[in-house]
Amino acid sequence: LDEAATSEIASFACGLASDHAAVAAALTEPWSNGQTEGQINRLKTLKRQMYGRVNIDLLKARLVAAS
Repeated sequence: LDEAATSEIASFACGLASDHAAVAAALTEPWSNGQTEGQINRLKTLKRQMYGRVNIDLLKARLVAAS
């Protein structure tokens, strides 16, 4: 981090340093929210694609087809 603090990625290194506890926990804990975050991302992507289109029935059809 000290070396990165004086390079082009200084803001990234500063963010890692300020969130040191969270970064350490993410690297050492055996569990993750990855599966949940992936499902939320998939749902939000579908909602963005459907914005301004017909109605809720079409969105439901897309969700069922995507699963």
